[in-house]
Amino acid sequence: MSKFWSPLAGALEPYVPGEQPKDKTYIKLNTNENPYPPSPKALKAIADAADADLRLYPDPTCDLLVRETARYYGLSPKQVFVGNGSDEVLAFAFAAFFDPAKPVLFPDITYSFYKVYAKFYGLTPKLIPLDDDFNIPLGSFTDGGEHGGIIMPNPNAPTAKLMPLRDIVTLLESNPDRVVIIDEAYIDFGGESAVKLVPQYPNLLVVQTLSKSRSLAGLRVGFAFGSEELIEGLDRIKNSFNSYTLDRLALHGAVAALQDEAYFRETTDKVIRTRERVSRQVVELGFKATDSRANFLFISHPDIAAKELFLRLREKGVLVRYFASPRIDNYLRVSIGTDEEMNAFLTALEACVKELR
Repeated sequence: MSKFWSPLAGALEPYVPGEQPKDKTYIKLNTNENPYPPSPKALKAIADAADADLRLYPDPTCDLLVRETARYYGLSPKQVFVGNGSDEVLAFAFAAFFDPAKPVLFPDITYSFYKVYAKFYGLTPKLIPLDDDFNIPLGSFTDGGEHGGIIMPNPNAPTAKLMPLRDIVTLLESNPDRVVIIDEAYIDFGGESAVKLVPQYPNLLVVQTLSKSRSLAGLRVGFAFGSEELIEGLDRIKNSFNSYTLDRLALHGAVAALQDEAYFRETTDKVIRTRERVSRQVVELGFKATDSRANFLFISHPDIAAKELFLRLREKGVLVRYFASPRIDNYLRVSIGTDEEMNAFLTALEACVKELR
């Protein structure tokens, strides 16, 4: 610990992203990136926006993108917030809606950034254990116990399992005086979005991103959808940190990506088809796979340690994600790549199984 750090900096355990080694060429299936390029219309809009106006600050209200997003989702612009990736939006939401005097509820197996945010803002996390099949125990979030709010991904990460919309309604109606945040980073790969519930439930905040299904992880664009009251809360936090969260290129590229619905459907359908095929094939190799509704698989072998598979795959030039965490330390998270990449993964995985048995 540096003598120059604040007590907060010294106490933090930062989020650790998937490795990005540069020592050789790898098949990267460890960061849940989309294997297909962004919409050609989005790329053209970004190129067109790279002009002399870059000398000027971007619109701090992001009005162009807010209005296009509201149109796309059938909401009022006052029900839409945009930020620099969904991680920033989530960070603002933790600050805006959770009370340090009360615990914030989220699953014990979930996106590990939530613990980081809780620590950063002086919040007390209350972890709700998933059941043995990695399902959300709804009753533990709806029993009326004292808490300061709820957050969970849907589909969950890294388990890839989806909570049906009816369960989200139950969460909202059981917690009318507390904010329920549904993090939908992966919703476009097989789930039904809770955005349609926003007009009915003032305590609902839905967070999404263009990083996954729109192939724009490098652009950093995230959204939140909620009541005017919640969006105003996010704006208060944002404008206390940085008024200019999105640059000109991101604003124009994001608008064009939302307008290219045909390309979005084409690429997400490809990912879904590949996911379903590869899921069947890993099961044929003796693995257990959760019912994924995300752009990744969560797999485990009954006889071979996940860490050994992770290391052996890395040697063969295939990167997947391994979590040395309780209850999931015998699982691998495998992002869905192109069919060619997934065929190479399956070949390498089959070889690893033969070598390690």
